[in-house]
Amino acid sequence: MALSKVNFNSLNATPTASKFVTFNSDADGLAAGDVGGSMNLISTQTASSSSSLSFTSGIDSTYKEYIFKYINIHPATNNADWLFNVSIDGGSNYNVTKTTTAFQAAHAEDDGVTDFAYKAGFDLAQGTGYQHIGNEVNNANDSSTAGFLHLFEPSSTVFVKHFLQRGNVCFTGRSVDVFHSGYANTTSAVNAIDFKFSSGNIDSGVIKMYGVS
Repeated sequence: MALSKVNFNSLNATPTASKFVTFNSDADGLAAGDVGGSMNLISTQTASSSSSLSFTSGIDSTYKEYIFKYINIHPATNNADWLFNVSIDGGSNYNVTKTTTAFQAAHAEDDGVTDFAYKAGFDLAQGTGYQHIGNEVNNANDSSTAGFLHLFEPSSTVFVKHFLQRGNVCFTGRSVDVFHSGYANTTSAVNAIDFKFSSGNIDSGVIKMYGVS
């Protein structure tokens, strides 16, 4: 959905009674289909003392981009790392080779910790293990992690599979803003994804999978 031609003089902003602004364009202006897309909810997984949450269907050629939103993910074990991995065989194995990068910003409730740094311990260099997307999540009753992960064109049989992630972790009285990105280094179609903690179960939480059209 590229912007191929826009005549800004043909965009007429008209205030309405509701105080919103609407835009009208003629044939050489901005068409509604040229801007943005829509997120289509495909699947929802809810944890209840679950070892992992897996999406083994619906990741296919229907969409060029998939977004996974994880909401209030609470670990059973204190200071467990939040992880994901992908599969090319429908979830039989989660061991795709990945190269990734990671950095974070952190700030403590008592102002005693401030941090902004690259985190070499959370990246992979042609590794097949699970990728960190949240480190040392606190299991206190009011603590959890939340964020989102974008996976781009997983069904491609030509290109590697890029991902971007951002989330926030509540860790021992501090907010940790985490950023991870990288690629699954395979030209096979990725068709499943698995989320889990490095130790213990997912006590509670929800993950929603969307396709972007």
